[in-house]
Amino acid sequence: MCRETKREPAWVSAIRLAFLRGQVTVDGVMDEANLPTGYERTVQDVLSTMADRRLLESVGETGDRYVPGPVLIESGRFDLDYTKASDGGAHRWHSSG
Repeated sequence: MCRETKREPAWVSAIRLAFLRGQVTVDGVMDEANLPTGYERTVQDVLSTMADRRLLESVGETGDRYVPGPVLIESGRFDLDYTKASDGGAHRWHSSG
């Protein structure tokens, strides 16, 4: 988490989405990581690299949606208790001003 910009790396958000929602999209990562418009290509590159490394698998005809790949699945993290995980992302900061 970068405290100055209130953002986190795209790969962290992608893994969180893969575990909590079962799928990852560029828009989802943009929202989860609190990234401003203009970072879509960078996020797509990150997701593509994660797919190359088998952390994610591209699905669908357009290749814009990913699901957990064998490396994440075999990491044994799917049996953890996510009932107390933040639905909106633990990194989200809400300012009052």
